[in-house]
Amino acid sequence: MDTHNLVHMANQIGEFFSAYPDRNEALEGIANHIRKFWEPRMRLKLIESMDQGLTGDMSDLVTQSLTMHRVSLQPVNPR
Repeated sequence: MDTHNLVHMANQIGEFFSAYPDRNEALEGIANHIRKFWEPRMRLKLIESMDQGLTGDMSDLVTQSLTMHRVSLQPVNPR
């Protein structure tokens, strides 16, 4: 999985939710979407890449959402 592509997809999700007037609702919406529709390995790769500083192009809104909700986004048994 390519980190650049994952960041791009996450940013597209973030762009959709950025229109929400309630920031907390937007943050929750981003996390819920990724949790529901992304394969566990994709979520893990994005979080690991974020931890390694490889997601510099990720929007602040997405970064904040992933940081706030990282526990619920991490797969129980990813491999």
